[in-house]
Amino acid sequence: MKKSTKRLNVTQKILASHLVEGDPAVDSELGIRIDQTLTQDATGTMAYLQFESMGVKRVKNDLAVSYVDHNTVQIGYENADDHDFLASVAEKFGIIYSKAGNGICHQLHLERFGKPGTTLLGSDSHTPTGGGIGQIAIGAGGIDIAVAMAGGAFHIPTPKVRAIVLKGKLKKGVSAKDVILTVLKKYGTKGNVGWIFEYTGPGVATLDVPSRATITNMGAELGVTTSVFPSDKVTKQFLQAQNRAGDFKEILPDAGAEYDDTFTVDLSKVEPLAAAPHSPGNIVTVKSMKGTKVNQIMIGSCTNSSYRDIRTVADILKGKHVAEDVEVGIACGSRQVVNMLAKDGSLATLISAGCRILENACGFCIGAHMSPSTNAVSLRTNNRNFEGRSGTKSAKVYLVSPETAAASALTGKFCAAENVKSVAAPKKFPIDDEMFLYRKSAGKGRSSVKIVRGPNIATVPKGVPLAKDLMASAAIKVGDKITTDHIMPAGARLKFRSNVPEYSKYVFEPCDPAFHDKCLANKEKNIANVIIAGESYGQGSSREHAALCPMYLGVKAVIAKSIERIHRANLINFGIVPFIFEDSKAYDKIEAGDKLELKGVRAAVEGDGELVVKTSKGSFKVKTTLSAREKHLILSGGLLASL
Repeated sequence: MKKSTKRLNVTQKILASHLVEGDPAVDSELGIRIDQTLTQDATGTMAYLQFESMGVKRVKNDLAVSYVDHNTVQIGYENADDHDFLASVAEKFGIIYSKAGNGICHQLHLERFGKPGTTLLGSDSHTPTGGGIGQIAIGAGGIDIAVAMAGGAFHIPTPKVRAIVLKGKLKKGVSAKDVILTVLKKYGTKGNVGWIFEYTGPGVATLDVPSRATITNMGAELGVTTSVFPSDKVTKQFLQAQNRAGDFKEILPDAGAEYDDTFTVDLSKVEPLAAAPHSPGNIVTVKSMKGTKVNQIMIGSCTNSSYRDIRTVADILKGKHVAEDVEVGIACGSRQVVNMLAKDGSLATLISAGCRILENACGFCIGAHMSPSTNAVSLRTNNRNFEGRSGTKSAKVYLVSPETAAASALTGKFCAAENVKSVAAPKKFPIDDEMFLYRKSAGKGRSSVKIVRGPNIATVPKGVPLAKDLMASAAIKVGDKITTDHIMPAGARLKFRSNVPEYSKYVFEPCDPAFHDKCLANKEKNIANVIIAGESYGQGSSREHAALCPMYLGVKAVIAKSIERIHRANLINFGIVPFIFEDSKAYDKIEAGDKLELKGVRAAVEGDGELVVKTSKGSFKVKTTLSAREKHLILSGGLLASL
């Protein structure tokens, strides 16, 4: 982000109006005021436990919303107990509570709360969905959300801004999902830390808000800080249709606005694409996959679950039936979407076509249900296809547009859609906010409310100050593109997120099921645990448990070739040093179980961040670049320990 100028882009305008710490011209880190926060139930329990431990009587930001959209299947008591806890916390501290079944947080927030020109911080990596209406919306760990609710600033690296210039208009059968896959094909899933992608150009006006939100939502897979669109006439029409005309604010880039880089996408030349196993950045054309047998198709999730998306699918399937050997599931993003589909007959069309209507929840995207069969090919409209994330490690998951998914459902084979009708933006959405509780007490709270705590609600562990020297063990060595799903599995394990000791038993379960026991054995001997990793460590979800649980097991440092933004922030928040190999070749010389000596590690963190790590096979150099704030957190043992 460049110093203030008369020719500002959208990103600069919003950040400048929220800047509370730092100077974009000279500082490597900025502190910004957060207007809105959101949590979901899988991350919210820990976020609110952390907020509660801060001793704040009520939320201090403009709006805080607690959504229940992840653990809604509720097998066993744990999830239901968590929901009772979340509801009581919301009522006590002045938070709006969205009940299970109301919908997916990102779709709901876009519909009912998102405001152009504001900042939104969410404990879910796909919070950038809000960028579709001109918000600076950022995903972060739960403890950062707790700080924001307590009135504290959120810190980000001073960003660089890349203009994604859109021109032309999409062809029939091609949609926003294909646009973001085009961008992912260009920039991949790593190497974009510290960037904000801002969409601009004449082609922006051809995309409705749900399309823009799809692009910003899946922009999270790029590893950028966030993505944002301008707030214009299209945004105004959407907010008016949601009966929120008063929330509109025009935010356009100035003529001649400056950017750090530019990439142009001619929408008329975009073709149907797919992200092939096992990465959102592994892009192929649908044409190249034509005829490939498909076993399962899942449509929905926070990326493509709007009325526009599901109505498009219904139009393609109308009067037809899905192939007999294909399983098709539909998950709408909100009750509003379901109501609209029910009223216009589209819901009946989907049912008649042989689709299974699933709950308005994250569900299949996080492997919470609808796992494919062994070795199945599954086409999905969600945003991630990491190996095993679906719940079936052998499955081959492809990410596609709703149009491609619907067309393929009819044939049972990979194919692109043809002669697709355009779904007009509704002039008025049906408004039903009855499943948003405690709206009248939002921001005020009720101090007399007693918080409900089931047996799965555990206390929040705190870190300890960083020692002068560390005798350590390479507790595990992992490769490139290790995701937070690898570190902390979701699916069946998700219900333990409010219970760190229990959830810690599953750290690195897909990579090394014995990791937990090894770490505890080292911890008992006063041996620190160190994680050795390759490129782009910590991709994917914002789940802070991928740092919190390792901290609980005695992990003191991660040494990697590179670390992704949200995970790096989470490591620091829990007192784990994020080291980078000075020479990546040193990675090849380390094996799991090797003894490591980090002599002078505290001094290194206090100083220039460089350290020589000794092993029985020699030594190698590592480095970390930290702000004064980040140094303080690590030296203290993490954010909670520093308070």
